[in-house]
Amino acid sequence: MVRRGFSPCPCGLSGVYAECCGRFHRGEVRAPSAEALMRSRYCAFVRQDGAYLLRTWHPRTRPARLDLDPTTRWTGLEILDTTQGTAFHTTGTVTFRASYAGGSLHERSRFERLDGAWVYVDGDVS
Repeated sequence: MVRRGFSPCPCGLSGVYAECCGRFHRGEVRAPSAEALMRSRYCAFVRQDGAYLLRTWHPRTRPARLDLDPTTRWTGLEILDTTQGTAFHTTGTVTFRASYAGGSLHERSRFERLDGAWVYVDGDVS
């Protein structure tokens, strides 16, 4: 049984939400890598946090608004590959599979550091 406030983080890491992606969503700290940002963005989709998704989207590719489907039930995230995307880089990619009830999304996402923060640029869905 999970105690109130101690729910597991949907991103797939072993931490609880509040101490894992929750701190990024609340703006307490920035994601330290492209992979961490990817995981926190997946978690934001699970939690329907459109504001965080827009905040972490590069301004040159960010949509004016985001309509999330509240009926989508995300069921898991699998990181398949990463390139660069650490504190020593300005760009990086994360290839992942995000599963949802009825299917999955496979994407190679591109990230850049903008003013010291990792942001999502775009991705190739396959």
